[in-house]
Amino acid sequence: MPQSPERIACTPETLDVSGFNPKCVLPYGLTTGHVSAAMQDFIDFLGFVNVQLHSKSIPRLESMLMAANFSSMVGEFMTANIPKHCRTISKNLYHNGHPDLIPANHFESDAVQYAREGIEVKASRYERSWQGHNPEEVFLVVFVFEANGPRDEFRKVPPMPFRFKMVVGAHLQKDDWKFAGRSRESRRTITASVTKTGYDKMVRN
Repeated sequence: MPQSPERIACTPETLDVSGFNPKCVLPYGLTTGHVSAAMQDFIDFLGFVNVQLHSKSIPRLESMLMAANFSSMVGEFMTANIPKHCRTISKNLYHNGHPDLIPANHFESDAVQYAREGIEVKASRYERSWQGHNPEEVFLVVFVFEANGPRDEFRKVPPMPFRFKMVVGAHLQKDDWKFAGRSRESRRTITASVTKTGYDKMVRN
């Protein structure tokens, strides 16, 4: 009996490891092999969870969570799992500490409120104009993915398997960001966006 489109969408697309740049430069002993292993961990995790949810007639995670919450979950998963494969870096254990990943055993208890050393991790559905809270010098890694969202059923967007589209990263300077700010009346979170120069650095790597 053929599987339904929703059941097929429960299994994410296979990671294409041939797409990684063999000349990619990453800090603190991190390699593309470590990164791809963590991405595969997420694919395995999401596939397992979504199949179980489907068996109970519950929507897939990406269809159930708010889009921003799902993106945050992808990023948090990467932050938690990359150190499993790369022992020279650690998750920053300081609550809301910056950056997300720091050199292992460099800070007391692997926790620091703010440091220049480390890697900031983000996940996004968008292929450019990635945002942060402040324009600052940091090594930024962004995982770009494609997935359904909670409004897709209303919009009649068909079920699609989750897939990573690309992962990019580079060391950005302050002038690789454009500060967005906000008006006095706005309640929007203050943000800064990666400029074209920053984008080009990340994509080349």
